[in-house]
Amino acid sequence: MWHRLDVTLQDLPLALLLFFPSFMPMFFNYGTQLGGVPDRPFDALAVVVVALQSFPLAIRRRWPTLCLTLIAVGFAVDQILGYHTFAGTGLAIAVLSSGVHLQRRRRLTTLLFSLAYVPLAVVLYRIGVGEPVSEFVTFYLALALVWCLGSWVRSTRIAEAEHRRRLAQDVLAAERARIARELHDVVTHHVTAMVVQTEAARYLTAAPDRLDQALASVTDTGRRATSDLRRLLDLIDPDHGTDEARTPHTGGFTELVEHTRGAGQPVEFTEEGSPAESSGSADLVAFRVVQEALTNALKYAHGTPTSVRVRHGRKEITVRVETGGPGMSVASTGGGRGLIGLRERVEVLGGDFSAGERTDGGFAVEARVPVGGRS
Repeated sequence: MWHRLDVTLQDLPLALLLFFPSFMPMFFNYGTQLGGVPDRPFDALAVVVVALQSFPLAIRRRWPTLCLTLIAVGFAVDQILGYHTFAGTGLAIAVLSSGVHLQRRRRLTTLLFSLAYVPLAVVLYRIGVGEPVSEFVTFYLALALVWCLGSWVRSTRIAEAEHRRRLAQDVLAAERARIARELHDVVTHHVTAMVVQTEAARYLTAAPDRLDQALASVTDTGRRATSDLRRLLDLIDPDHGTDEARTPHTGGFTELVEHTRGAGQPVEFTEEGSPAESSGSADLVAFRVVQEALTNALKYAHGTPTSVRVRHGRKEITVRVETGGPGMSVASTGGGRGLIGLRERVEVLGGDFSAGERTDGGFAVEARVPVGGRS
């Protein structure tokens, strides 16, 4: 509730903290005295002077220049008449607040108040008891130090705000990149399979049974894409979906391989060991590696024998996908985000990733993904 109040109401207690103690006898000897003007008893004008040095503090954040002007006038009258009230402390607070909250014409404000201090010092020097000039210089330097402190606080706040803004931008960019990788992994694999199956169906018009099987496979692939996209959208929207929907769905390596075989790609699959109960994001990353490698095999080496080997260890998951055919070299030189995104995912988890041509002209993708790392 306090932070929802207007800043004027929040600063009003500070003004009252200077106003009322100024009339208490215990604080009479704690006022600011500049120039050695003899003390003067309080009268009706003293109330106005004290109010002028304290209540403007309520607007110190909203109108810092007006606050400093009013308090400076009250302080000048206070010193010239010799009240020397406790409320004179408000001048230092007003200078500090101006250094922190003043946004425009800061140099001009500093120059004007510095020039205004000169005639006040001259008047106090003449009507006082002959205080040395060094006292006036010391007082001015003290106020300048307070102003510099306020300026430092202001620059620190600006730097922190800029740091938070850049951090928010970096987090947003990272989140966008993560979503883009997920969309690429989910959409590219299914759409590539649909394209390959549709192209194959064009040559099956003379075989109605095989044509019907190919079109059914295309329909099944489209449904899988819709389901995976729905799960991905549930991941992006934290207020939608159940815990099951928020859990990354891979469908299993066997199902992925069978789906690729249905698209016309001969795949030899070997899986060793069993997945760990708590593997963090390792299972999903390993699945994405196999998925992207099979997608590239469909796109660049359709019909070429492909082997997939997955080994589940206690500390890591090892994946190796090998495909024959020189056309696979295109996958490593393209400008897409597939293999690049996989490398980033694996390296974030502390693993190793490599993709390149084999000595026999084929293409191999290999990854080592630590188990139980950060997600």
